[in-house]
Amino acid sequence: MKIICFYLPQFHPIPENDEWWGAGFTEWVNVAQSQPRFKAHYQPHIPADLGFYDLRLEETRIEQAKLAQKYGISGFCYYHYWFNGKLLLERPFNDVLASGKPDFPFCLCWANENWTRAWDGREDHILISQKYDDQDNYNHILWLINAFKDNRYIKIDNRPVFLIYRIDQIKNITQLIAQWRKTTQDFGFQDIYLCAVKNNFTELSDQQILSFGFDAIVDFQPNKNDYPEPHKLSGKFYKKIRNLVPKTIFDRFKNSLPVSYILSYGVMIEKLIKKVWPQNYIKFPCVFPSWDNSSRKKMATIIQNEDPEIYKKWLFYAIKCVQKYPKQEQLVFINAWNEWAEGCHLEPDKKMGHAFLVATKNILQKGQSNETSSN
Repeated sequence: MKIICFYLPQFHPIPENDEWWGAGFTEWVNVAQSQPRFKAHYQPHIPADLGFYDLRLEETRIEQAKLAQKYGISGFCYYHYWFNGKLLLERPFNDVLASGKPDFPFCLCWANENWTRAWDGREDHILISQKYDDQDNYNHILWLINAFKDNRYIKIDNRPVFLIYRIDQIKNITQLIAQWRKTTQDFGFQDIYLCAVKNNFTELSDQQILSFGFDAIVDFQPNKNDYPEPHKLSGKFYKKIRNLVPKTIFDRFKNSLPVSYILSYGVMIEKLIKKVWPQNYIKFPCVFPSWDNSSRKKMATIIQNEDPEIYKKWLFYAIKCVQKYPKQEQLVFINAWNEWAEGCHLEPDKKMGHAFLVATKNILQKGQSNETSSN
């Protein structure tokens, strides 16, 4: 059983962000200036143990890995930003690769969406885009193979695990997958283990996704398909969401919805854990401790949770979902290690401390204990 956390390598300045958002910009800017939008709204999220860190520092990356390992996390899934041969936010991972530190397992998720000015409401303003031509796809897999060769890279039967975040954006995805499999095999691997991230952006069925040639699906959360959409919050639709929103919050904030869209974490989890999980193909569950992107967006989604017991219930369900899979394919993803601007982090903050980390370790031990007793 492996618990893998998505990891955001954004917390250091880069020239592009200096140009687009102002000198020295990192997401700490958004995190620090966030304010509550209603009574009992938990903002801002202030980091505890490591403070407002800079990911150019090796010491920070080492301490993160030590903390994760202490509480049972098996590895990080670093977001990887490749734009037609140009890498962004690459320094932390490149340093990890070059230095061999921290000695902690990892894999990569290609965050292959165009970068826009969505944070300030201008999604039509593209800052850097993707093209997906054959030559670039080949250059990309050659770069990735250098990472795959690292002994720390997470593999399944000598197949390096690699995630693609926006499968909906790649028109020639079947050809890309075939090309990547051949090239990976040419370099001595059994194959590449490709995971499609099933998120808000695709309405394809699991079978349609797998038909492209993927080995597995990651059920990324939060996913708007599992709860009402913000733009529908009007008229009679309010009645449908009243059970999903704490009454005190709904009554206080209903005139502003959908400026912020508020859901009950507990009610959402009760729905999610009733899903019948597939056993005839591989689908990795994904859980999150809490979610709140109001520090990033005016049109925010807030799924606030300050109760680790509810999170434990969801994580235990996720672990049970994969226990019947082959041993090497028993993976559960957590969103995320350090998505601070989305209020979605296992890293300790001033309010919750290590509570969600402790909950993770407890449930992982419980899941392993149940598996042993059932064998």
